[in-house]
Amino acid sequence: MCRYANTAIPRPPFAHFHISTFAHQIMINYTKIDHIHVCVPRERLDEARAFYADVMGLTEIYRPDVFSAPGYWFAIAGIELHIGVEPTLPRSIRHSAFEVKDVKAAAEYLKSKGVEMCGESIIPGRERFSFLDPFGNRMELLEFDK
Repeated sequence: MCRYANTAIPRPPFAHFHISTFAHQIMINYTKIDHIHVCVPRERLDEARAFYADVMGLTEIYRPDVFSAPGYWFAIAGIELHIGVEPTLPRSIRHSAFEVKDVKAAAEYLKSKGVEMCGESIIPGRERFSFLDPFGNRMELLEFDK
């Protein structure tokens, strides 16, 4: 079962504002999520490449040679997953979530590969679970009720 660091999350300085306070001042027209970035220890970068390609079934894509640190990019569900390097951090509830066509099959597949699974609270209208990659990055997979 996943365990997370008990850390206090500081309240943002704008948390006391009502959402409508900003609605008239700022307009950002989002079109889509471009990429998600996860980090792994530098010495395990090639292991991360193998995990995301071989276990998760993602396709590696071109990564421009403009960065000072190594990494890999993968295509996933119309966006990109970027893998970069940084020292290992304590586990937390930070995560990305992806909708899948068959969440039960996905869970069974990941279990068969020895991936660490995490329980999740029940949310009506969707079935979901999360897991940790071998580097402590939490990912959630979900399927909405039909």
